[in-house]
Amino acid sequence: MPHNLPVKLGNSLETVSSARTDVVFPLPPIPEGLAAVRRRAARAMQQWRIPSDLADDALLVVSELITNAVVHALPPASLCLSRQGGRTACAVRIEVTDAGPALPRHHGGSPRQPEESGRGSAIVAALSARSGTAIYQGGTTRWAEIQ
Repeated sequence: MPHNLPVKLGNSLETVSSARTDVVFPLPPIPEGLAAVRRRAARAMQQWRIPSDLADDALLVVSELITNAVVHALPPASLCLSRQGGRTACAVRIEVTDAGPALPRHHGGSPRQPEESGRGSAIVAALSARSGTAIYQGGTTRWAEIQ
């Protein structure tokens, strides 16, 4: 399910917040810019006082989902993090929305070895309480909930 928050997409890494403890980050269209998004996601979870083991798992899922969007999907793309739960229960919902799958690229030179890619879905499934994909006209949202 795509988030319903206004997002200024582009090369900016501005954060848009809502009353529901959601934070939205536009994703830069190049893999080199994703480290800044991961750092901002880590700061958001630190401010929410997410336990470090939960935050570590959530950051790994964030990394997998945002890399997938930038490498394999059409821009624009955005990351939405949501803190869920009360004082005793805590969960993080991660949503990455993009404009749908990109056309397959021809990789010149040496092809990637199978062990170098293709494990993202398994990592997300292993670390998530729930995860899924919503495909709709004009885009795709991949989401995961970490508890």
